[in-house]
Amino acid sequence: MAPKLSNKNRPLAKSTSVISVILNGLGQIMLQENNITGLLFLVGIFYGSTAMGFAALLATVCGTATAHLLKYDKTEINKGIYGFSAALVGVAVMMFLKPTVWAWAIVVIGSMLAAMLQHFFIKHNIPAFTFPFVLVTWLILFICNNFCGDLLSTPATAVVHPIDALSDGFKSFGQVIFQNKLVSGVLFFVAVFISSPIAALYGLAGAIVSDIIAFGFSAPIDDINLGFYGFNAVLCAIVFAGNQVKDGIWVSISIVLSLGISLLMMKFNLPQLTFPFVSATWITLFLKNRLQKQTRTSTTKRQS
Repeated sequence: MAPKLSNKNRPLAKSTSVISVILNGLGQIMLQENNITGLLFLVGIFYGSTAMGFAALLATVCGTATAHLLKYDKTEINKGIYGFSAALVGVAVMMFLKPTVWAWAIVVIGSMLAAMLQHFFIKHNIPAFTFPFVLVTWLILFICNNFCGDLLSTPATAVVHPIDALSDGFKSFGQVIFQNKLVSGVLFFVAVFISSPIAALYGLAGAIVSDIIAFGFSAPIDDINLGFYGFNAVLCAIVFAGNQVKDGIWVSISIVLSLGISLLMMKFNLPQLTFPFVSATWITLFLKNRLQKQTRTSTTKRQS
C-alpha cells in the first residue's frame, strides 16, 4: 500500500498539484502537456514584458478556476486544457490595451469566457485549438475600438535586426505568445524541444519555410523579420509533426494554407492572431480525414 500523506503534507501536495495544472495550461499554448515547458513559456513572457507575464499567470489561474467552479472534467482540467486560451487572452489584452484597472478586469472576464468557450467546443467534439482565444480577443478589440478607444495602447516600435532565417524562425516561436524578442523565442523553442523534439524542429522549419514564401510574395521585410508570417506556421507544424513522410506532407499543406490566410488578413488589416493556424488546421484535418476514409473504403472493397 502507498503511504498516506500526513495532514502537514497535504497542503503542500495540493499546492504542487495546482502549480502543475497552471504550468500545464501554459504549456498547452503550443500543445505540450509539460510543466517545464509551461514554466519556460512563463519565463519567456516575463522576459519580454512583466505585465504580460502577470497577465498570463492571472488568466491561466482564472480559466482553470472557472473550469473547477463549473465542474468540468477533472482530467481535462489537469491537462491544462482550460488554461492555454485563457493565457493567450491575458497576454493579448496587455498587448493591445493600456495596463489600467479596466484592462486587468478584462483579463479576468476574458479568460473566464475563453474557458467556457473551450468547454463548448469540447462538448460538441470540435477541435477548437486556440479558437476560443481568437473569438474572445476579437470581441475585446471590437468593443474597445468602437466604444472605449481610450483603453487601446499605442503599439511600441519593435527593433528590427538584419534578416536571418534562423533568428526569424525563433522569433516566430516568440510571436505565438506576442513576444518579439529573440531570447523569448529561443526559450519557447527550447521549451517545446524538451517536451517534443520533433515538434520543435518541425515548428522551426515550418516558420523558416513560411518566412521564405512570404518573402517571395513581397511581404514587408520588417514583418517577416519580426516573425509575423511564421508563428501560425509554428503551430500548424507542431499539430501535424510526426516520424513519417506523410506527416511532413500534411505539415507542408497546413503551412501553405496558414500563410495564404495570414497574407489575406494582413492585406485587409485584420487582426489575424492565431486564426490562420486554426482555419488551416481545420482544412488540413478535413482533407486528411477524407483521404483516410477513402483509403479505408478502397481497402475494404479490394478485400471483399
